[in-house]
Amino acid sequence: MEYIIALDQGTTSSRALLVNEKGEVCGVTQEEYPQICPREGWVEHNPLDIWNSQLHVAQKLIKDMGILPSSIKGLGITNQRETTIIWNKHTGIPIYNGIVWQCRRTSDQCQRYKEQGYEKMIRQKTGLVIDAYFSATKIQWILDHVEGARESAEKGDLLFGTVDTWLIWKLTGGEVHATDYTNASRTLLFNIHTLEWDEELLELFHIPKSMLPKAYPSSYPYGKVKKEYLGSEILIAGIAGDQQAALFGQLCFEKGMIKNTYGTGCFLLMNTGQEAVDSKHGLLTTIAWGMKDQVVYALEGSIFMAGATIQWLRDELGIIQTAGETEALALSVRDHGGVYMVPAFQGLGTPYWDMYARAGILGMSRNTKKAHIVRAALESIGYQVKDVIGVMEKDSGIISRELRVDGGAARNQFLLQFQSDLLNIPVLRPHNIEITALGVAYLAGLAIKMWKDPKELETLWTVEKTFIPSMEEEKSRQLYQGWKEAINRVLSKNRIIVDNQ
Repeated sequence: MEYIIALDQGTTSSRALLVNEKGEVCGVTQEEYPQICPREGWVEHNPLDIWNSQLHVAQKLIKDMGILPSSIKGLGITNQRETTIIWNKHTGIPIYNGIVWQCRRTSDQCQRYKEQGYEKMIRQKTGLVIDAYFSATKIQWILDHVEGARESAEKGDLLFGTVDTWLIWKLTGGEVHATDYTNASRTLLFNIHTLEWDEELLELFHIPKSMLPKAYPSSYPYGKVKKEYLGSEILIAGIAGDQQAALFGQLCFEKGMIKNTYGTGCFLLMNTGQEAVDSKHGLLTTIAWGMKDQVVYALEGSIFMAGATIQWLRDELGIIQTAGETEALALSVRDHGGVYMVPAFQGLGTPYWDMYARAGILGMSRNTKKAHIVRAALESIGYQVKDVIGVMEKDSGIISRELRVDGGAARNQFLLQFQSDLLNIPVLRPHNIEITALGVAYLAGLAIKMWKDPKELETLWTVEKTFIPSMEEEKSRQLYQGWKEAINRVLSKNRIIVDNQ
């Protein structure tokens, strides 16, 4: 049997998965690593924690499965996107912690760029909005705040990478400084139409081009892993940002197909084919994947807090011990009891893009129980997804027929039934919800000819459960109206400021 190893480097953990020729996941190893929050709204990772945890799980997987490293014919990397790492190219030592996609420290700088009128130009080139979410202002912050960083960058001594680039560089012993189109398209520096780093944007953000990796298609022979790491010179053959990998893993190959990943955040992508659809409603236009000479585009909606909201209930409020409890708690009450939670802990993403919105739990009374708050937290995920799909349909002109789902929270039956009821369409959960890792394994497998074309993959995707709408449409409409009213209460433009002077 021949295998592909998929490295899934996420926001809270590093994982490695072994995938065989039948597209089956044969084994998984996982290791959490520390989250660093030096100030409110700031989120960092130590790049060496990312590297060490990712290497360790890959080595452990090979050992635990008892396979020969030579039987692993390809390696794929899928990763948390936008997270920004800068290191010295001579020593390999990071000059600062990685600034995570969730981090809001550059919000004010983004606001200044908006006020200076750059939003339209940036949108046309990158398909993105100006937001602290993306990499460019994170790079700029490090260069401006780490002593000697800008001078070193100008001399050509520093390298930038998103997490995929950092792992490629480490795995190849510093021989390959590369990324793929999907990760490049999340930096605010990459022209998604010309597939090149944009000189005008580099000048705007004051970033030397010498720092940037070479961008390639997602299914491509990038380079070989040093034998000392995994016991064999395995070819790195697939790279994709986690959400694009999930779209590919869900086999959303046709225009108009949508997937949603319920992870730390929620990310919905709609395949728009070879057309980069410009959004009028706060969606992102992004690269879905690149294969050979063809690039496929997608519309994306970004929700910052999904599974992270459940983590907050557990770690900060202490009202649950595990995420698995939430389903039973939500079902223990007849309804939400008038309670809405808007989890704008780090602002709001699509379609609001309000960096300054803050979270709220609204509609509580003396009768409110912890079960109502837990249910409101789960329902908030469903409402945010409905927000995004509504604007996707407007921008694309395509009415959604079904939603394919994956991610950890996709195990929650209550959430997926509520999602189906809100959207009034079937929600499809596949047998294997390790879709992100499978997606990049498929991309790597296609590059090494384990599978001859994407059509061959279609037999590998099977539905485990379909959730069918069962709520009356009027009730669904009323619930959603209550959500919109709750959202309106937390938007920064509607915040009431009391002057006590």
